[in-house]
Amino acid sequence: MKAIERRISNDLRIRDLVPLVAITFSITWGVFALYVLAPENVLSHLGELNGKHPLFYLAVYAPAIAAIAVILTRSGVTGLRRFCGRFNFWGLSKGWTLFVVLIVPLPFFLGAIVQGGWGSPAMGSLGSVLAAMLLMLIKGPVEEIGWRGAVLPLLQRRMKPLLAALVVGVIWGIWHLPAFLLSGTPQSSWNFGAFFCGTLALSVIVTALYNRSRGSLWVAVFFHFQMNNPLWPDGQPCDTVFFLLLAVVVIAVEWQSMWNGQGAVTDVILSGPEERRSER
Repeated sequence: MKAIERRISNDLRIRDLVPLVAITFSITWGVFALYVLAPENVLSHLGELNGKHPLFYLAVYAPAIAAIAVILTRSGVTGLRRFCGRFNFWGLSKGWTLFVVLIVPLPFFLGAIVQGGWGSPAMGSLGSVLAAMLLMLIKGPVEEIGWRGAVLPLLQRRMKPLLAALVVGVIWGIWHLPAFLLSGTPQSSWNFGAFFCGTLALSVIVTALYNRSRGSLWVAVFFHFQMNNPLWPDGQPCDTVFFLLLAVVVIAVEWQSMWNGQGAVTDVILSGPEERRSER
């Protein structure tokens, strides 16, 4: 019992949600606040904030920065190394892997069709396509280190996975809000209402996948990449309807897990070999 208590004490606590969210919002909203409060001075010195600007990357990486900072403060380098162990496995069955690869992108295509056109972005050479995909892989998906890697497991200690997914979705959606208010960002031309509803649906889907994989960060990262994959057509805002329907299907299939909490991941930091031995 003492060893188990020691392992839990080295993990993050529920109260660590406060600095996780506070640091995340402070960095991201702080970057956007610079451009809102002093646009002329900031633009003249730093240039327009767009999807390739270093400050945009800083804003996007805020959830990961917050998670790493809190883990280092709470558990040190050893804790961070164990947390990164969530990148060492995939954890999904073949069926669920095919779901992520083949089914998850379908709402983009269906949304594009409903809007009256395929809407596929223009593609250049193979090199430019691969470069665009790499850019998307190292941008938005990094958020998952914080959202699914830290915030979700902590919330699942106190609430059912479905409710935890919705709470993360609300935080996740509101966190994006400044990008919709500032011209020059990729989200400036999007509809925030549709995006917010879609974020709730995506949070439900990725929560089920994350728990199914026993907490694989690769699963969360790849799912997020599927949302940003430049190969998929632009189906917004109609694709939101199909993502909501897909979320309903996932809830129905994973009801035991999503509502009863069976298999829910609640540890942020993976236990070490010595702790695992002591629990037997």
